[in-house]
Amino acid sequence: MTSDSSASIHVLHLDDDPALGDLVQLYMEREESGLDCRVTTETSASRALERLDADEETFDCVISDYNMPEMDGIEFLERVRECHPELPVLLFSGAETNEVASEIIGAGLTDYLQKGVGSDQYTMLIRRVEHALESDGQFDADVEAQLDGVGIVGADEYFDEADDLYASLYGYDPEDVTGKHWSELHPDDEVEHIRTHVLPVVESGGEWRGRSEGLRSDGSTFTESKLVTALEDGRMLIAVSEIDERALDTEE
Repeated sequence: MTSDSSASIHVLHLDDDPALGDLVQLYMEREESGLDCRVTTETSASRALERLDADEETFDCVISDYNMPEMDGIEFLERVRECHPELPVLLFSGAETNEVASEIIGAGLTDYLQKGVGSDQYTMLIRRVEHALESDGQFDADVEAQLDGVGIVGADEYFDEADDLYASLYGYDPEDVTGKHWSELHPDDEVEHIRTHVLPVVESGGEWRGRSEGLRSDGSTFTESKLVTALEDGRMLIAVSEIDERALDTEE
């Protein structure tokens, strides 16, 4: 498959499945995508790193799988960040967000998209690449609702860490969330609900998914879609995205 060397965006795609690499290249390079780009595909992480470090090529964005034989997506990301701290890097992976979120925090990932079925996943991938380029490779609170903000709560019920998106949903910077008790990010009636219905499920080793109410730093509240699950070390992982209340009114 050939690529247009005159395209304005150059994307490096790493996936050990060559067939998937061909599909990503096909969808991203076609005129209907609305993205003027060419895609270079590699099936080897070491070869992808060599391409990134080569003087004759410049990439605007990197897309990587997570589960790969040579090194996983986070290890690859860490290697990329050693020499390219501001290059947008997206994970396009079959692994569920909550399975890799604790590794993603602090690793410098720009975005994450879970692989799906059909052509819609490639359309979403194109939109995520556009967003990554527009936001200079950084997480943005205005990103699509499918992207969850992630926080980690310690066994003492205080936050150990939170990514930019998680913190911004509540009106904070990540360093402001670290050290807070989880109850400070919810109104009182929601705190009681979480203690009664959510924590018992998680503390028994389960996973809770549902709607909740978040409390922002300015005192306003918002409806959130939340996943809470226990980590092996006794901490809790919380993944949150904001729900559009207008959409809820339409559903009702």
